[in-house]
Amino acid sequence: MTDPLIRRIPVVAGLAYIEDVRRLPSPFVATLRPEPENRYFRHAIAVMSGGAKVGYVAPEIAGRYHASISASPEPVTCPGRRATHADHESSGVELLLDFSGIPEPA
Repeated sequence: MTDPLIRRIPVVAGLAYIEDVRRLPSPFVATLRPEPENRYFRHAIAVMSGGAKVGYVAPEIAGRYHASISASPEPVTCPGRRATHADHESSGVELLLDFSGIPEPA
């Protein structure tokens, strides 16, 4: 059975991405792109949709999945959706990803 938290991976999206976030349909397909050159977090994983960056996988999750996503020979994609009003009100999270199709790191 899949851990339900794997279906609710938060996307960290600051003000720089808010316009692109608001234009996203729900649901959408996210492409996960490691950013090893990111000066703030070496395990950063950018979340892309429609050719635009809409944020980053939350750092506590990105550190766990960075190696396996980086090693993938193909772009890694996953389903995403807009957060519910309750999610947004309680955490500020605008987008959630479903990692259930991404292999768990060893």
